[in-house]
Amino acid sequence: MLWNLAGSLCLLLGALGVFLPLLPTTPFILLASACFMRGSDRIHRWLHQHPTFGPILDNWHQHRAVTRKVKQRGAVLIVLSFCFSIIVVPKVWLKVMLLVFMCTLLSWFLRLPVMESVAQNRENN
Repeated sequence: MLWNLAGSLCLLLGALGVFLPLLPTTPFILLASACFMRGSDRIHRWLHQHPTFGPILDNWHQHRAVTRKVKQRGAVLIVLSFCFSIIVVPKVWLKVMLLVFMCTLLSWFLRLPVMESVAQNRENN
């Protein structure tokens, strides 16, 4: 039950991320898939067969990779969203922590392998 609730929330946020530029789609869809894998086989199967989300999941589960387009968009949005947060937050120590988190996340994200051939025509067009 808890896995389904968490998966549903992640799926909702991932779906919103398709339309809202600062909300990332891929991490939420990956997390939703992991939650539904433990909570609901039917929804997990549907998610992997979905025309928009399926290619993202296939790239990740089969190759632990993302497409170049996802990597470029992700890096730009990580920087923009963290910079916005750093500007808005009033405390200096929070600004420093956000900067450290941004650098850590970017260093991990930019090291992800790129896989173009699996879903290049369908993923995040």
